[in-house]
Amino acid sequence: MDFNAISENASRLGARLQETFSEHTRDLNLARASSSAYLDNPEEKVKNIKKQLDSNSDREKLEAMKRLIALISKGRNVSEFFAHVVKNVASHNLEVRKLVYIYLLRYAEQEPDLALLSINTFQKDLSDPSPLIRAMALRVLSGIRVPMIGSIVVLAIKKCAADISPYVRKAAALAIPKCYSLDPSHQPELITIISTLLRDRSPLSAGSVAVAFSEVCPTRLDLLHPHYRRLCRTLIDVDEWGQVDLLNLLTRYARTMLPRHTVSADSGAEEIDSDLKLVLTSAEPLFQSQNPSVVLAVARVFYYLGPPSEVSKVVCPLLRLLPTAPEVERVVLAHLGTVLIGIQQALSPFYNRLLVRADDVRQVKKDKVRLLCAVISTDNYQPLLREFITYADDTDDELVADAIRAIGYCARLIPDSTQQCLTALMSFIQSKYDVVVAHAVLVLKSLVQIRLQSPVSASISASTSTSPLSIIARLAWRIDEIHHPKARACVLWLVGQYAAVETQENGASLHAGIEGVADWAPDVLRKSVKSFAAEAPIVKLQILTLAAKLLVLCPTDRTLELLSRYAFALARYDLDFDVRDRARMLSSLLSGVNAAVVHDGESYEDPGGVTLRREQVRMILFEGKLGVSEPSDFGMSGSAVISRIVGLT
Repeated sequence: MDFNAISENASRLGARLQETFSEHTRDLNLARASSSAYLDNPEEKVKNIKKQLDSNSDREKLEAMKRLIALISKGRNVSEFFAHVVKNVASHNLEVRKLVYIYLLRYAEQEPDLALLSINTFQKDLSDPSPLIRAMALRVLSGIRVPMIGSIVVLAIKKCAADISPYVRKAAALAIPKCYSLDPSHQPELITIISTLLRDRSPLSAGSVAVAFSEVCPTRLDLLHPHYRRLCRTLIDVDEWGQVDLLNLLTRYARTMLPRHTVSADSGAEEIDSDLKLVLTSAEPLFQSQNPSVVLAVARVFYYLGPPSEVSKVVCPLLRLLPTAPEVERVVLAHLGTVLIGIQQALSPFYNRLLVRADDVRQVKKDKVRLLCAVISTDNYQPLLREFITYADDTDDELVADAIRAIGYCARLIPDSTQQCLTALMSFIQSKYDVVVAHAVLVLKSLVQIRLQSPVSASISASTSTSPLSIIARLAWRIDEIHHPKARACVLWLVGQYAAVETQENGASLHAGIEGVADWAPDVLRKSVKSFAAEAPIVKLQILTLAAKLLVLCPTDRTLELLSRYAFALARYDLDFDVRDRARMLSSLLSGVNAAVVHDGESYEDPGGVTLRREQVRMILFEGKLGVSEPSDFGMSGSAVISRIVGLT
C-alpha cells in the first residue's frame, strides 16, 4: 500500500516537473522558431514595419527592428525606414536601442541630415551605463559625414578615449581616422588623443591605435619612443587583426629608428640591437597563428629586420599556409618569391610542396615554376627535371613554355643534367604541338651556343647524338616541321652561324657537298627561299642573312649563287620595309664578294667608296655573334632574379 502511494506521488511529481519545464522553455522555443521566421518576410509584413515602429509597444518595435536587421543581412536596401527608426534611438528598451544603433551604423552615411536630428541623443548615450551603447553611439556619431559636427566628434572621441572600458577606447581609436578624413584640420587634437591612447595598457585597443596612428600621423614615429618595448611585449595578447596592424607599425619604426645588425670584426658573429631583437623575439611565436595575415606580417618583420641567419625561419610557416585557400596560396607564393635570395637553401628540401597541381590558376603555376627553378640543386634536379618534362604536356601553353625554359635553365645550372635535358628537348622537337616545338628550339639555341663556347666543346664528337653540331643538323633537317616564326628564325640563324664549323674544326669538310659548307645548310636555304613569300618578316630577315653567310663561305658555288640571287630579288619588292632594308644593306656589304649575285645579274658599276674583302665581310657576319648574355642579378629581388635567369619574363 505504501509502495503504491509512493509510486503515485512520484508520477505526479514527474508530471508537474515536466509541465514546469515546458512552461519555462516555451518562450525560448518560440524565440528559436521566430528567429528563423524573421528571415522569411512577405511583403505584407514588410509594409507593416512602419506601423510597428510608430507603435507604443516595445514588443512590436523589437519585432520590427528584428525584421529590418534580417532584411539588411539578406542584402536588401531598407533605408526608406530611416526616419521611423531614428525616432526610437532613445527607447528605454535596451534591446531595441541596440538594434536601432546597428541600423544607424549601416545607413548613417547615406542619411546624414536625418541622423543629425538625433545627435543630442548620441551625445547623451556616450554616458550610458552600458559600454556597448557608449561604443555604438560613438560609431554612429563618427559615421555622420557632415563636416560641421567635426568639433563635436572630436570631443566625443576625447571623452571615449578616457573611458574605463577598453571596448569603448577601441571604438574611440577606430573613430579617429573617420574624423580625420572628414576634416583634416582637427589633426593636432587627434594626435593628442592618439598619444593618450598609446599609453593604454589594454591589448584590446592596441591594434586600433596602430591603425589610427598610420592614418593620421604616420611620420610622427617619435611618439612611439616611450611605448615601443611595451607594445612589443603586448603583441602576443592583441587580437589577430590588431597584430597585423601593430606588426606593420613596429616594423616601420624599427627600420627607421633602430640600427641594423652588424658582423663583429673579432668573432665574426652577428651583432643585433637589443630593441631590434625584442621585436623579433616577440613576433616569432605568432608564426603559429591560424590567421594567414598574421603569419605574413611576421614574415615581413623577419625579412626587413632579421639578420641573414634568421630569414630562413619564414620558410616553414609560409609553406604551412599553402593549402589554406587558393587566394592565400597566391599571396604566399609572391612572398616566397620576394625573400627568395635568403631562403634558397632552406626552401630546397621542401620542393615537393611547390609542385604544380592541375587545378592551379595560371599565375600560381608560373610562380611555382619560378620557385622550383630557384631551388634546383645537385641533390634534387632529377625529380624536378621529371616534373618539368611532365609539365610540357600540359594544356596551358604558358606553363609549357615555362617548363621548357626551366629545363634549359637546369642544363645550364647543373652540368651533370645537360645530357638528360638535351635528350628531353630533342624529343620535344617531334611534338605535334607548335608551342612545344617553338620553345624547345629557342632553348636549344641558347644551349648550343653555350656548349660551343665551353672549353670541352672541342672534345665533343660531332657524331654524338646530343653534340651541338648534331643538334643543329637535326634541327636543319626538320625545318619543314617547325612552323612557329620565332623558332624558324632561330633554326635559320643556327644553320647560318655554324654552317662552317665542321670545316674550321677539322681542316676539311666531313661530308661531301659544297666546299666549306655543311651539307645540310644549302638545303635549308633552298627550302626557305621556296617559301619566302609566305614567311613572317622575322623569318625573311634570317633567310637573307643565311644566304649572305653561305655566299661568303663559298662565293664560287653556282647553286648558292642562284639561291642567293633569288632571295635578294624577292626581298627587293617585299612589303615589309625592314626586309627591304636588310636586303639593301647585305647587297652593299657583299658588293666586293659577288657583285653579279647581289645585283641580280645586271650590269654593275662601282659606286665608289670602300669595298670590303671577303675576309672582312666574313668577320662582320660571323664574329661576335657567339656570346650569350646572361642577366645580372645584382640588386634585384628574388622573383626578378629567377624570372630573368630562366627567361620567364
